[in-house]
Amino acid sequence: MADSMRVVIDTREQKPWAFPADVDAIAGSLDTGDYSLAGLEHLAAIERKSLADFCGCCGRDRSRFERELQRLKAYRCRAVIVEATMGDVLAHKYRSKIAPASVLGSAAAWQTRYDTPFVWAENREQAAHYALLILRGFHRDCLRFAKTMAANT
Repeated sequence: MADSMRVVIDTREQKPWAFPADVDAIAGSLDTGDYSLAGLEHLAAIERKSLADFCGCCGRDRSRFERELQRLKAYRCRAVIVEATMGDVLAHKYRSKIAPASVLGSAAAWQTRYDTPFVWAENREQAAHYALLILRGFHRDCLRFAKTMAANT
């Protein structure tokens, strides 16, 4: 594993997050999630959801999203980051007719059922920032682990 971190953005990601200029981001094909780390794609996956997309996952796309969550569960580092706040949901700031209680209830149930954190970010910029914090922390932990293993051999 390289000491420098490279964020992998899935090639199917329609509206990729913008990262700071000092972040090395590359396009790649990911089995699960929208963002990962080069060389650690089998261990790290971040799923990005706009509020409209997340509401769709609570309704018509529920089965597909639950299959995605089942795949995410296999990853050591995982999260679903929604580009909205719970307040946005409660204020029904989305077009879907699904009730706010159903949206938040689904998120709470999935978080428990799939042991996956759901992060509510105020906007795309905050969502990207938090994803980067998660990925940097995991990368740092993996480097420490690799160095410990190398020292013990």
